[in-house]
Amino acid sequence: MTIAAAGMKVQSARLRVTAENLANSESTALGPGGDPFRRKTVSFASRHDPGTGLDLVDIRRYGVDRGDFELRYQPGHPAADAAGYVKYPNVNPLIELADMREAQRSYDANLNVLQLARTMIGRTLDLLR
Repeated sequence: MTIAAAGMKVQSARLRVTAENLANSESTALGPGGDPFRRKTVSFASRHDPGTGLDLVDIRRYGVDRGDFELRYQPGHPAADAAGYVKYPNVNPLIELADMREAQRSYDANLNVLQLARTMIGRTLDLLR
């Protein structure tokens, strides 16, 4: 149950980061020459829990994608530079949606494991009565 709960925790964080990326996929800088939103990332790491003796997944760090921004020619935009180009975030909505789907499926799998473990414990207690 502890392993499944740890998996649910990190996948929940992954879903939050992906949702934030999608929400900001069209945001631009407030003024000319500024940088727009940068795609955020989350990376995982394995850690040993000495209390339970289990190896659990945990969040290693939150980061940002240093990839190039997309440039669009929009000379009338408030964030356009002197050449008329506006920087847009380095967020690809298709990649974010695929990542979100993968995180959701992993979260659901961990939830199923947790529910199955609870059911098995409940049945074991019923047998002991």
